[in-house]
Amino acid sequence: MIDLSKLDRYRENNRIEAKRALGGLPHSIWETYSAFANTLGGIILLGVEEYPDKTLHTVDLPDPEELVREFWAMVNDPQVASVNVLSEQNVRIENVSGHRIVVIDVPRAHRLDRPVYVNGNPTAGAYRRTGEGDYHCTEEELRSMYRDAARKSQDMRLLEGLSCSVLSPASLQSFRRKMDVTRPGHVMEAEDDEAFLLSLGAVGRGKDDALHPTAAGLLMFGSGPVIREIFPRYSLCYREFEKGSAEPQFLLSSSDADWSGNVCDFFARVLQRLTEILPLPGGKKAADALPGLHPVLRAAGEALTNCLVNADYYREGGVNVEKRPRLLTISNPGQFRIRVAQARSGGLSDPRNGTMMKMFNLISAGESTGSGIPNIFYVWKQQGWAEPSITQALAPDVITVSLPLGRTRSGAAGPVRGGSSAETEAKRQMIVDYLTEHVTASSAQLSQALGLSLRRTRELLRTLREEDVVAVWGGGKYRSYSLRSDPLRKNV
Repeated sequence: MIDLSKLDRYRENNRIEAKRALGGLPHSIWETYSAFANTLGGIILLGVEEYPDKTLHTVDLPDPEELVREFWAMVNDPQVASVNVLSEQNVRIENVSGHRIVVIDVPRAHRLDRPVYVNGNPTAGAYRRTGEGDYHCTEEELRSMYRDAARKSQDMRLLEGLSCSVLSPASLQSFRRKMDVTRPGHVMEAEDDEAFLLSLGAVGRGKDDALHPTAAGLLMFGSGPVIREIFPRYSLCYREFEKGSAEPQFLLSSSDADWSGNVCDFFARVLQRLTEILPLPGGKKAADALPGLHPVLRAAGEALTNCLVNADYYREGGVNVEKRPRLLTISNPGQFRIRVAQARSGGLSDPRNGTMMKMFNLISAGESTGSGIPNIFYVWKQQGWAEPSITQALAPDVITVSLPLGRTRSGAAGPVRGGSSAETEAKRQMIVDYLTEHVTASSAQLSQALGLSLRRTRELLRTLREEDVVAVWGGGKYRSYSLRSDPLRKNV
């Protein structure tokens, strides 16, 4: 992660923590261990101190072997740490500048192990990490991690306080008609609505032997007001903006009284609207010839499906889709349950709402095998359009997929300005990793080292700076970039 031979060029940041540890294993190490494990992972350096100018320097540890022994004994003690997420290679002793230090690489914990907490207290002992350091997890963050840690997906919960009458027959029939087109002759199509809902996982039998909706059934086929009784922060919104306008010219909201407000109908209405307005290569005739099957529409539908099945409907923010002249963004509350790079490369899928994913699969929307997101990038590349991006913000946790519509003004594929992001999370992470290893770099150095065009590199740096991930120092030909390590220092 870092080049220890150049330690004095590093700064503490959201993934590096230095501790002198001359008096033994510091108690604060467990807060950082918890924070790294619950966020993005990071590296703890024992035998390293931070000078007043924020540079890092080694100290002469009297007995690093004893520190390592003490650390292993304590990390395996459930009264100290709720779980040990480390393997043997994560803890080592290194010789740096004539001093021996202890290096502890803490990976991000698997969702089944989160929250990682210390001192036997999940309420007071769970931490997360930001650029400003470790902080106690909020109640909402804890609840979110516990929900994600459940082996059953969130939407399998049986809502025994509700009857099946809260489900919309019109929404269900619309779903069945779509299924008749995408999967003609499927065995479930001959079933009555009750048997069909049971087969979908939209309802289940309660302790009273009566049928009740599941969370998936309510979200897919319920009505907005009833859904909000169970999910008070539930919100679905689609907006369209014209160039230079701050007010939407078209708005669809789950709070509107003239439609159901459920996920199934929202998906259908947004996809129909995109069919009408997206600049499809081949023109309108291409869309008319294969309604709903144009590669761009399928890819946009894939992005929307991924958003809807990965949303944490208990959290604030809601699902938001925005169409601007040259950009379509789709965002949902909650963190990825796998690494962004894994989602980008495909082959692995862990949807937060697995039952809803299966429902979307039945109408040929969504890929449960993890191939959907790579296909979005493939389709955009085939069109010669600027590359999509996936970004993940923390506190509050929000995932955003940005889909540039067309080429850049220069005619070459590249980032589109005006959106929340114009590069993939993988490329953003490349810059973060480079600055972690090299501390500072100019945009030209980053461009050359990472194989990105200078224009794309500068656009990426701009978005990272706006998110307070990167700081800018100097000006003109002396301008350089570093990871933002001290929030009290001013950017140029």
